[in-house]
Amino acid sequence: MTLRLIFILTLFIAFSTIGCNPKLENNTKTTESMKKATYAIAIHGGAGTILKKNMTAEQEAAYLKALNEALSIGEQILKDGGTSTDAVVEAIMHLENSPLFNAGKGAVFTNEGVHELDASIMEGKDLNAGAVGGVTIVKNPILAARAVMEKSEHVMLIGKGANQFAIEQGLDTVSNSYFYTESRWNSLQRVKANQDKSTGMLELVDYKFGTVGCVALDQQGNLAAGTSTGGMTNKKYNRLGDSPIIGSGNYANNKTCAVSATGHGEYFIRYTVAYDISALMEYKGLSLEDAANEVVNKKLVKAGGEGGVIAVDKYGNIAMPFNSEGMYRGFATPTEREVKIYK
Repeated sequence: MTLRLIFILTLFIAFSTIGCNPKLENNTKTTESMKKATYAIAIHGGAGTILKKNMTAEQEAAYLKALNEALSIGEQILKDGGTSTDAVVEAIMHLENSPLFNAGKGAVFTNEGVHELDASIMEGKDLNAGAVGGVTIVKNPILAARAVMEKSEHVMLIGKGANQFAIEQGLDTVSNSYFYTESRWNSLQRVKANQDKSTGMLELVDYKFGTVGCVALDQQGNLAAGTSTGGMTNKKYNRLGDSPIIGSGNYANNKTCAVSATGHGEYFIRYTVAYDISALMEYKGLSLEDAANEVVNKKLVKAGGEGGVIAVDKYGNIAMPFNSEGMYRGFATPTEREVKIYK
């Protein structure tokens, strides 16, 4: 067999293989067309009926300021070569300390007039994760979630036990009244006043799915995701939403992406939203943008679930789809930066 014939046969086999395997072809194109960013970070502060007509100039400025500050805190850590986990935690802590968002200081009230907070964190390099649910005295629940991840053999702690664990870890604790804000108290009164006495259901007027979250890719190529929330206004029976549930409101895997969600938690739990985005990327070869849109703007919309996600993939690509009227959000890479509120 001549060398020329061998060369022709080799080319034929190569092209036949690609032609018969669209997934391989797609992955090859994806890999070649994507240049990995040095770092990337995205944040959110909740989604829902967030309309410019309902926001004063002062309120809008305050939200944009807080979002930009949190984004800068996380980005600086990544710029300095810090870990994605540190960037996620520090950015979320800043949002937890702001009374503007439904997490930490700005947490909403339960039906009983108290605050029950949830948080989770996950690292993509080894799928290690930690979460807390229904904590009542932990100043920064994201720190409690990280402590569970790093200093216990468990993934999730809730209620009294989670509070006790936080104390034993030396985390800052506060009186439950620390989380009080007048606007959240007034929201509880409005929701109770609008409650349908015949069905027990709530009229979701000007409803916001308050959660904060952050996802990041560091210079070592590791992904991390974190989510923190005060839950739903007027929630009962120690209700937990998706935020502390790994795979629903939070997920990270170095093979694919990191995701933090905000929305109607019951739907995000049923449809394992955060993991579903990763799975579509890993098993169907979808891009981050296509996978996130498939879940948020198709599956959730069809099911009647409202909300959105922020996500970053292993290349540093960012996706921030939402199917509500607005979502407090922002992202930064070495070449781009953006903070937005409305659709």
